[in-house]
Amino acid sequence: MLNGQIRVGIYGGTFAPVHNGHIAAAKAFIEQMQLDILYVIPAGIPPHKQIDVGDDPMHRYRMCELGFWDMEKVFVSDIEIKRGGRSYTVDTLRELAAPDRRLFLLMGTDMMLTLDQWRESDEIFKLCYPIYARRENDPILEARIVKKNQEYLEKHGKIVRRLMLDTVEVASTDIRALVREGKPYAHLVPPAVADYIEKRGLYRDEAGV
Repeated sequence: MLNGQIRVGIYGGTFAPVHNGHIAAAKAFIEQMQLDILYVIPAGIPPHKQIDVGDDPMHRYRMCELGFWDMEKVFVSDIEIKRGGRSYTVDTLRELAAPDRRLFLLMGTDMMLTLDQWRESDEIFKLCYPIYARRENDPILEARIVKKNQEYLEKHGKIVRRLMLDTVEVASTDIRALVREGKPYAHLVPPAVADYIEKRGLYRDEAGV
């Protein structure tokens, strides 16, 4: 807690499945933003991504619980799953906002570059301090990021600050493909998550089940 405010991190996403890159980002988020608590929030129906036909949000929620179980200050929340329908960030921010809280929202580079296209993006900037993490080593994106941040500063009076961490180039899409193809993937996810995937036969076919 700084200046009498609880510092609350919000890390939403599909998490299908949660992987080591997510874990590394969460740890850096807690440390660098000096968070008192971090909510990891699996989306019910994400508005920005196409999910598999057979997707079960509760599988993703349970894998997040398993992946983050030993991390202090982390709370895995099902508020977006319980809310139903498409999961809009602005609704989650409103639900978690309070006078004694300062909210920090973590996102990837792709989301940072399109933040102005999100539902009620102006309200998002008012409710939180947005943070982004680079999950790729593409230097071409740097100029786009700088340009976008200038736009955000002029329009909203805030920029999207960068979380500093070593790039972990792993994507949930790639992990699902490896599982489907019968190739090794366990080194990319927490052990308990790999065990969950195997025991329930997840991602074995195109339907996602």
